[in-house]
This record gives sequence, C-alpha cells and structure tokens, in this order.
Amino acid sequence: MHPIPQLLALGAILAQPLGAMAQPADSVKPTIVLVHGAFAESASWNAVITRLAAKGYRAIAAANPLRGVVSDAASVGAAISAIDGPVVLVGHSYGGPVITEAANGHPNVKALVYVAGFLPEPGESSLTLSSKFPGSTLAAALVPANLPQGETDLYIDPAKFHAQFAADVPDEQADLMAFTQRPVAQAALAEPSGTASWKVLPTYVIYGSRDLNIPPDVLHFMADRAKAVKTVVIDGASHAVMVSHPDEVADLIADAALAQ
Repeated sequence: MHPIPQLLALGAILAQPLGAMAQPADSVKPTIVLVHGAFAESASWNAVITRLAAKGYRAIAAANPLRGVVSDAASVGAAISAIDGPVVLVGHSYGGPVITEAANGHPNVKALVYVAGFLPEPGESSLTLSSKFPGSTLAAALVPANLPQGETDLYIDPAKFHAQFAADVPDEQADLMAFTQRPVAQAALAEPSGTASWKVLPTYVIYGSRDLNIPPDVLHFMADRAKAVKTVVIDGASHAVMVSHPDEVADLIADAALAQ
C-alpha cells in the first residue's frame, strides 16, 4: 500500500475511542472526515475540530496530497475505509471534487458538506467551474513553481494571500497561513471529475459572500444545482470560511450528522 493511505488509515483507526466497534451501528455518531483544499493544510480545520469535539463528534483532518482528483480521493478513501461506522465527509475548495470522488464506493459515507467547495458534474474541473461566472481574482495572485519532472505547482503569493484567501482572518493568523500553505499541482485543478456522489447523498453547502477564489455566483449555482438540503451564506466571509467562521461551519456539519 502507498505510505500516504497507510498513514491516513492508521490515523483513522487511532481516532476511534475504545469500545467504538462494540457499539450498535445505530448508536454511533458519524465520524467527521475533513478534507482541506489547495493553498491550505489540515490545521485549517483546527477551530472546527474543537467545536465538533464539544458536540461529541470525532473528527479527522485528512491530509490531501493536492496532486490530482483521483489519486487524492484514493488517499482520503483509505481513511474512510478504516472507519467502522458512518462518516460525514467535508471538503473545502478543491477538496470538494476530492470528497465527491472519495465518497464513491464507500457506503459508510452518509452525507457530504461543501465548505466554499466545488460540486462538480462529471467532466467538470475546478478551473472550468471557477470561471463559470466572473468574480475570481485568484489567477493574478498565483505564483507558479516548475518541478523537475516537468510539472507545475501553484502557490498564492504570500504578499497577496491575506487579501485573496483570508481577508476576514486576523493579520497574524493570515500571515501564518500564507507561509504554511500547501501548493497544488496545476494539473489537479484541471483534472475532470467523475461520478457526482452529491447526486445520491444528502448535500450541505456553506460559503462566504466575499469569496475571491470561487465567485459566490458559482457557489450559489452549484448548491442550487445539487438541490442542497441546506445552504448557508455568511455575509462578508472570505474563502477561508472554516477559519473565520468555525462556529457556523461546525453547526452545519453537525446538522448533516444529526440527520443521518
């Protein structure tokens, strides 16, 4: 097995409290699997995890390799497979296509939550969706890094990160996020999606009205197309809505979990 799925699976197993496997299936609260997107990392979920724990939920922030939709979904799928019980799968930004793919073939996934995330139809990519309506200023903030294998990684210029990605996050925290951001393979953003699991699973959406990465009109279009069970729009929130508004994000995830 590839080492990344192994580590994810181990983390999922260690996250199970003692005796969890002995509980009747209908008495086990869903485990929340959180998937970060491009230009973020697992710690972006810290405040959401704290709030979910206070509500009695186990939460795992899965490492998203950011190399490609299918391969990233396989890594997240390893964590899902290691969980004995229901799962609510949550994805931010590019993590949206990843959870859309990762849910397929995992019957323990009971609901999807998209946090400023893409909800792609088959054949759509993050790039095609982000340009469906005007409003994204991300392209002008990106810095390419050419890799030895001939591939290209993308970063957000740290000097532009705060305004572009996390305008409603305090300065010091946004600066740390800028310098701990994970690059995404340019090819991953262009990779077309496969089967749309949101068509068969209860789907929940939350995003901010001041998102400069994914235009709010795009996010509204996708939520409406998916016939989301519940859509929450946070006035003035940036793309980093899970950092700036963890209470609202955790509440929506709990809504999705309670409905299962």
